[in-house]
Amino acid sequence: MLNAVKRVAIVLLGVILQFGIAIMIRLFFYKYLGIFTLFYSIISILIVLGILKESTRLSNDLPWIILILIFPIFGTILLITLGRSYSKNRLLKSIFEHEKMYNEYLIQDKKVKQEVDNQNLDNIKYLMNRTNFVVSTNNEITYYNFGEKFYPELLKELKKAEKFIFMEYFIINEGVMWNGILDILKEKVTQGVDVRILYDDMGSVAMLSTNYSKKLAKYGIKCIPFNKLSPFRGIFMNNRDHRKITVIDGKVAFSGGVNLSDEYINVNSKLGIWKDNGIRIVGDAVWNLTVMFLTMWNANINEDKDITKFKYNFEPSDKNNGYVIPYGVAPLHKDLIGEDVYINMINSAKKYLYIMTPYLIIDIDMVNALCRAAKRGVDVRIVVPGIPDKKIVYMQTSSFFRLLHDNGVKIYKYTKGFVHSKVFISDDIRSVVGTINMDYRSLYLHFENGIYMENVGEIKEIFNDFESTFKDCQKLNDKDVKAGVIKSLWQAVLRLFAPLF
Repeated sequence: MLNAVKRVAIVLLGVILQFGIAIMIRLFFYKYLGIFTLFYSIISILIVLGILKESTRLSNDLPWIILILIFPIFGTILLITLGRSYSKNRLLKSIFEHEKMYNEYLIQDKKVKQEVDNQNLDNIKYLMNRTNFVVSTNNEITYYNFGEKFYPELLKELKKAEKFIFMEYFIINEGVMWNGILDILKEKVTQGVDVRILYDDMGSVAMLSTNYSKKLAKYGIKCIPFNKLSPFRGIFMNNRDHRKITVIDGKVAFSGGVNLSDEYINVNSKLGIWKDNGIRIVGDAVWNLTVMFLTMWNANINEDKDITKFKYNFEPSDKNNGYVIPYGVAPLHKDLIGEDVYINMINSAKKYLYIMTPYLIIDIDMVNALCRAAKRGVDVRIVVPGIPDKKIVYMQTSSFFRLLHDNGVKIYKYTKGFVHSKVFISDDIRSVVGTINMDYRSLYLHFENGIYMENVGEIKEIFNDFESTFKDCQKLNDKDVKAGVIKSLWQAVLRLFAPLF
C-alpha cells in the first residue's frame, strides 16, 4: 500500500509542477496578461473549430468544447493530455504499427465468409470489415455466470499447459485468487512453459509494488507492467489496458469481466455479492485473442519474429456451432468499435435486449439507440449495481435513469451487491461478452476486448443468467428515477468531466 501511495504521489507531483509552471509564467508576464489571455482565447477557438471539423461523435466531443471555451488553458491542457494523440506516444504508436503488421496473420476462411454474406449477418460483417478479426464456426463456448465458477476452470486449464501461457489483465492483486494462479505458473516455468504476464500499471497501482515484474522474473515468469505511471508522460495516463485475456497453448482461451483479485471470486468482497462473468473458448477463435495479446506484448519488447508458432491448428469440422468473433478495441482507431458493436446490437434487436454493466455513462448516440429500440416495442432492460464501487461515478450513471425510463427502457438495480459483468444479449440469437463497460473510458479511451457470438448454443446460458439475475433486482419506477433540482444540476456538471472518471 505504501508503494502505491508513493507512486500516486509522484504522479500528483508531476501534475502540480506542470500547473505550477503555467502559473509562474502567467505571474512573470503579468503586465502582458491581456495579450496572453487574448492569445489563449484565439487558440481555444481554433482548437474548438478543429474538433468540430474532425468530429464523428459530436456528443462525445461536446464536453471538450465546453471545457475549452470556458477554461481555455485548463481545457487545452486536458485535451493535450487526455485526447487521442497516439502519434506522439512511442508505446501507442508501436501498438498501432504491430496491429497493422499482424493483420496478415488474421486470415478469414472463405467458406465462413460466404456463409456470413449469404445470411446477411450485418453485425458480423461490420466487425470483419472494420477490425480484420476472423469469424469462425469451429468453437466450443462455455459461459460462467460468477467469478467463483470461472476460477476453478481457469486453474484446471493452466495445469494442462505444455508450451505457453499468456495472461493480460487490468488488475492483479495478491491474495487467494492470484496466489493460486501464481503457484501453477511457477511450476509450469520449471517444466519449460513460456509464461508471460501483462498487467496494467494504473489498474494495479494500489495492489502491486513498483518492482513486481522483477519479482516474477526471479521465478522465470516474463512480465510487463503496461504504460507505467510517470509524472511527465501525461497527467492522468488515460489510455489503459483494460483487457482480460488468458491463452493456453493456443488451444483454449478465457476472457470476460473477471480480473485477478479476490473480490472477483467473492472472497473478501466489500460490495456484497460481486456479480461477474467469464467465458471459455476452445477452437479457431482462440487465435484472435492470441494475436491481441502478442500485439500488446511485442509492441513493448518486440520479442517474437514469427508469431505463427503460437497458433494451434484445430481439426476442421463441418459442424456449425454458430459464429464467434473475438475482437479488440483500441483508442487508436477512428471507428469506435466498442460502441458501434453495442449500437448495432441495439438496432438489430426485435424482441428483447438485455444488458449488464457496472457503469452507464453514455453519449447521445447510445441513448437514442436504446430509446428507439424501446419505442419500437423491444423489451430493453439494463442491470446496474445496487451497491456502487465509486459513488461519484454512480451519480453519473443515475443521471441517465430518468431519460431512459421515460422512453420505455427498464432499469434494474442488483440488490445483492455490485454488478461488474459487461454482457449484451438479444432475441436468443446474439450476445457480446467481454471487458467493455458502457462508459467513456471503455468506449473511447481504453484497450478492451469483446467476444461477439451469433447462433451459438451457449447463448441460452447467458439468457438463463439474466433471468436469474432479474430475480435479485429492484426494477426502478417513476419515483426511483426522479432527481431534485440541485442533484440534477450536479449530475449535469459531472457529465462535463466524464473523461476524468
